[in-house]
Amino acid sequence: MKKIALMIAGLGIAVSALPATASAQQWQNINSRQANIEQRLNTGIRNGALTRPEATRLRTQFRNLNGLEQQYRRSGGGLTQAERRDLDRRFDALSQRVRTQKNDRQGRR
Repeated sequence: MKKIALMIAGLGIAVSALPATASAQQWQNINSRQANIEQRLNTGIRNGALTRPEATRLRTQFRNLNGLEQQYRRSGGGLTQAERRDLDRRFDALSQRVRTQKNDRQGRR
């Protein structure tokens, strides 16, 4: 009985620590996120993990996102907090699409 109680207590502590570690992840600035995604695209193209249509589509989305960032920067002397959150959300989605496409096993033939 004592072992079960200790196990439940330990599990409770571990679960409560999860949000703290998730929020402790370091925020990346926009330029480093762009460089990271571009590097991942280049690597995927070089090693064949991305097909030509996948690479073209992802590069187009990447360029569009870069254009949106420039539009935001021109519209008011920098990025507002809302624009930064929007770009972060969009970069997260693009990063997920790159990850998905690189790992879908549809490499070049």
